[in-house]
Amino acid sequence: MTMKTVVLGVTGSIAAYKACDLASKMTAEGICVHAVMTASAVKLVAPASFQALTGNPVVTSMFHEASPGEMPHISLADVCDLLVVAPATANIIGKFASGIADDMLSTLALSVECPRLVAPAMNPRMWANPIVSENVEKLKKHGFAFIGPEEGRTACGVSGRGRMSEPADILLEVQRILRGT
Repeated sequence: MTMKTVVLGVTGSIAAYKACDLASKMTAEGICVHAVMTASAVKLVAPASFQALTGNPVVTSMFHEASPGEMPHISLADVCDLLVVAPATANIIGKFASGIADDMLSTLALSVECPRLVAPAMNPRMWANPIVSENVEKLKKHGFAFIGPEEGRTACGVSGRGRMSEPADILLEVQRILRGT
C-alpha cells in the first residue's frame, strides 16, 4: 500500500491525550499524519506533542499559514485520504451535522471528499441526549463512519457509554478504511 495521509482532528475532550497515542500508532504504521487541533484541544494537550509524534506541523487556527498563500483547509483536504476526529465532542458533532464551519476542523470536515471517521468522547448523559443522537444519525446518512463510544468510567467519574474507543481499536478501523474494505 502506498503511503496514505490521515488528518487527525483533535477536540477539547480530556480524551485528547489518547489522540497522541493514536497519532504515534498511525505514524509507526507508515501513515502520514497531520494534526488539526481545536482551540479547546490545545488547552489539554500541547501541539508540540503532535508535531513530535508525526513529524508534521500542527494546525491550530483558521489563520495558520504554513507557506505564503496556502489555505490549509483546502491544501489538507487535497491530500487527505481519511479524516479521523478523535476525540469528537458533542460540540464538533453538532457543528458537522449543522454545516457550521467556524474553525479549522469544522471547515476541513466540509472540504474533504475522503472518508470521515468519528470517535466520540463525552459524558454518558451527553451521548444519550436525543439531540446528539439525531446529529450522529444525520452524519451517518451523509457518509460519516463512527467508532464507539465505549462503556466505562469517563473522566467526570461517571460510568456509562461515553469513553473514546482505544487507540489500537481506532487504528484497526483506520487501516480497514484505508485498505478500502
